Amino acid sequence: MVKTWAEKEMRNLIRLNTAEIPCPEPIMLRSHVLVMGFIGKDDMPAPLLKNVQLSESKARELYLQVIQYMRRMYQDARLVHADLSEFNMLYHSGDVYIIDVSQSVEHDHPHALEFLRKDCANVNDFFLKHGVAVMTVRELFEFVTDPSITHENMDAYLSKAMEIASQRTKEERSSQDHVDEEVFKQAYIPRTLNEVKNYERDMEMMMKLKEEDLAMNAQQDNILYQTVTGLKKDLSGVQKVPALLESQVKEKTCSDSEDAGNSECSDTDSEEQGDHACPKKHTSDPDVDKKERKKMVKEAQREKRKNKIPKHVKKRKEKTAKAKKGK
Repeated sequence: MVKTWAEKEMRNLIRLNTAEIPCPEPIMLRSHVLVMGFIGKDDMPAPLLKNVQLSESKARELYLQVIQYMRRMYQDARLVHADLSEFNMLYHSGDVYIIDVSQSVEHDHPHALEFLRKDCANVNDFFLKHGVAVMTVRELFEFVTDPSITHENMDAYLSKAMEIASQRTKEERSSQDHVDEEVFKQAYIPRTLNEVKNYERDMEMMMKLKEEDLAMNAQQDNILYQTVTGLKKDLSGVQKVPALLESQVKEKTCSDSEDAGNSECSDTDSEEQGDHACPKKHTSDPDVDKKERKKMVKEAQREKRKNKIPKHVKKRKEKTAKAKKGK
């Protein structure tokens, strides 16, 4: 068991090093013994983050550093730490180093998202004690998992997210935010679209709740799994920052539409629709029920099959074209 544990830590450390996340350098593995690079100075090991006296400004700097490492670990190393806290981070030369990754799992692990949610809660709890205006657990979770965040827009995203966090009063965090976080911590989050059983039902329930009480549903979408499964329509990241990435999303949608042969996008069209993404040719009509949509899709596929060229005919044409080209 210990040998297997050491092998796993070796593999995970290699992946963290490849993703350029500060951590011990794996040097050699022999049976159950793993030799790693020393983190410290003058034969004195670097202290655990929990034992370091941090100023408020330094704590804020380290918080931004840690959450970016969490995102890089998830997006680049394809790992979730699964036990990230101030006990598994070292403080050395003004930076944080991640240690103890033997229990880390890939993000297709059945419990990966639960582990990630716990890591987000642990990190937030520690830095909140040091006076940092942290994101909510849900916002941090979505920052780590949101596929629309890139190196180009990350600074703007974090700047806006931290601005929103700093504007929250202590009263808000102790009341409504606390309730929301506890609900999020207990909520089920599917890993794939196959595990989303009742997306349409959830959307209908959310719309009804909006109509009944807009004050209690200030966020535009309360469905917890939209970002991580890619169901979120505009992939705009933190739900309290809906317009932050609109320009990047609009450019991407426009280019995708042009590649697909769709009609050109225009700012006026987007404004008229109240949306910042390009209109698509095939949009689902909410008034059409599920059975009718399925029927329409089947008919469209049937028409497509009528005009489809058989494989053997297609191959014959390709061979003829190659032969002519060769002559």
